[in-house]
Amino acid sequence: MGINRGLNGVWAYVRSAPGTYVWLGILFVTTVALHHMPPEFEEHFLRHRSTNIHELSRSPVRVLVTSAMWIESGHWVPYAFLYTVFHAPAERWLGTARWLAVCALAHVLASLISEAMLLAAIRQGMAPPAAVYTLDIGVSYALAGVSAVLVYRIAAPWRYAYLLAVLAVCVLPLAAGPSFTDVGHFLAVLLGLACCPLVRGRGKAWNPKETLAALRG
Repeated sequence: MGINRGLNGVWAYVRSAPGTYVWLGILFVTTVALHHMPPEFEEHFLRHRSTNIHELSRSPVRVLVTSAMWIESGHWVPYAFLYTVFHAPAERWLGTARWLAVCALAHVLASLISEAMLLAAIRQGMAPPAAVYTLDIGVSYALAGVSAVLVYRIAAPWRYAYLLAVLAVCVLPLAAGPSFTDVGHFLAVLLGLACCPLVRGRGKAWNPKETLAALRG
């Protein structure tokens, strides 16, 4: 009985965030596919689906979509955890359409802006010409944007501590020696914060203090 109740609770949670778990399911399938590819073919395969300058100049819509369906590292379990912690609560709070809008804005604009900055660096001689083929694939920009928009889900003053944590995660790599991907993550966080209009009318902000008080009875 207890196991069935637990499974029903898990299934109810999954159904409450359909977009998150459909996406996660696609990532599971593509990750399994990657593990069955020869290493020499895998890099070529992913590069063709990468939002690098070369592929964006040829087929921007295709690579912006396909790049969000693969995980370069090949490790799916950490993303299952991150999707459950960040994407699922955001989708349940915002609704699937608004959540998807945040994901799309962060993924698309962070990809395009960071690649435009890389192109400028190549033209100025600050990056090698071969950088137009740099592998840039994955779901991290959307994840960064959704993590940022959750700032508005948390009541003050707790939200400021969460905001500092989100900023620290993306700013520290910039300070240590930034890559264009690090810049993309920072841009995605800013884009997530800029989605403030999408959170209006989505209910009262979550107060951790009230939750703790309820748990204590």
